[in-house]
Amino acid sequence: MSKPVKQIHLAAHFPGVNNTTVWSDPAAGSHIEFDSFRRFAQTAERGKFDFMFLAEGLRLREQNGQIYDLDVVGRPDTFTILAALAAVTEHLGLTGTINSTFNEPYEVARQFASLDHLSGGRAAWNVVTSWDAFTGENFRRGGFLAQDDRYERARTFLRTANELWDSWHGDEVIADSGSGQFLSTTAPGVFAHQDKFFDIAGQFNVPRSPQGRPVIFQAGDSDEGRDFAAASADAIFSRHSTLTEGQAFYADVKGRLAKFGRTRDELLILPAATFVLGDTDAEAADIAHEVRRAQVSPQTALRFIEQLWNRELPGFDVDGPLPAFDPAVGDDLVSKGRASVRQFAKDPVALANEWRAKAEAGRLSAREVVIEVTGRQSFIGAPETIARTLNDLVQADASDGFILVPHITPGGLDPFVDRVVPLLQELGTFRADYTGTTLRDHLGLAPLGRPGIGTARTGTARAAS
Repeated sequence: MSKPVKQIHLAAHFPGVNNTTVWSDPAAGSHIEFDSFRRFAQTAERGKFDFMFLAEGLRLREQNGQIYDLDVVGRPDTFTILAALAAVTEHLGLTGTINSTFNEPYEVARQFASLDHLSGGRAAWNVVTSWDAFTGENFRRGGFLAQDDRYERARTFLRTANELWDSWHGDEVIADSGSGQFLSTTAPGVFAHQDKFFDIAGQFNVPRSPQGRPVIFQAGDSDEGRDFAAASADAIFSRHSTLTEGQAFYADVKGRLAKFGRTRDELLILPAATFVLGDTDAEAADIAHEVRRAQVSPQTALRFIEQLWNRELPGFDVDGPLPAFDPAVGDDLVSKGRASVRQFAKDPVALANEWRAKAEAGRLSAREVVIEVTGRQSFIGAPETIARTLNDLVQADASDGFILVPHITPGGLDPFVDRVVPLLQELGTFRADYTGTTLRDHLGLAPLGRPGIGTARTGTARAAS
């Protein structure tokens, strides 16, 4: 029996100002004005994408005590942006990263339930943890949690939020503006939760939302993160998007689902990927070369090298070889508030040796090595090449789709929507139009088999549709 053809899932990430975004390009717009978010979201919806994704920045990042060019501007509050976008989109899912280390379950559950109502069932939460005390200084609970503790807090945080959402069982109804009736059961929304991290009790005051719960995303790549996703998430973001690495990650995470009583179709795997289009593959390659050099300027390359070597390198020539000496090993890092190459490296000396080997094999300068190792998986080529490559990766179980990260915002998504999406539609592996109303519909996830789904009226025509 032949393997069934998979439908591709596409999403768009508004990246903000960092070394993915060529923010100095004349075509780039504001990264804080609402019109940029509106244009980006409406382009994604025109392309029939599943959702738009916003990351979260809780503190401006620093290196050697100074804000640096990898993150030169902050970002408005995620919920505020997504709520505003709900009013100017009809179908697009609205996904926000909200931290489980420095927030509280009642607050976050209430905000996501509200967003799900406002959007008619299009809300999603990317559950993340925070590893550093630097970010924690902004909050009433300064400091940080050890990795085991932060994942335990994240698990119980999500479990607590689920209890709050499920505290409305579906027969509780607030005033229905259409009939003028008010129906209620006894004590809707009552909850009580006590564990190592939370001791809360009361009444959750947002009725059951269209999806019951928001779609849950997770982005951890550690063993704990993969288990967390396999146990609790509807989708996991991945940084493994080449064929070999993607298939290995896909097989590993999908293979964990059974021990949590779940099936393989209950969790989607969505790597992030950039793209560069040209009229021909050769033209696209030339453009991509210039884009990568713009993304990794000499100053940016130096910052990445200093992060791994964990020391200031004044006067270092990034167009020469990598440092011959080994990185300084320790917990006091020169980079604060950013998940840099150093934070991903459990053994910085070994990673530095990998960089040196790559430089020797390719006869690369220090800057050229950084360009190589910091690039996301990119689709580069003519529209036909990109459509075929993307489809082949999905059909080969390297992913279930991709979260596209354009290097220009807000207009960088337009070429993909205009030139690649129609080709995927012709292949029959991407929707010609939306067929459902909620984000769970778009993602092909089964309706939640929990109390109240589809039964709680909210008194608004949009939520009832």
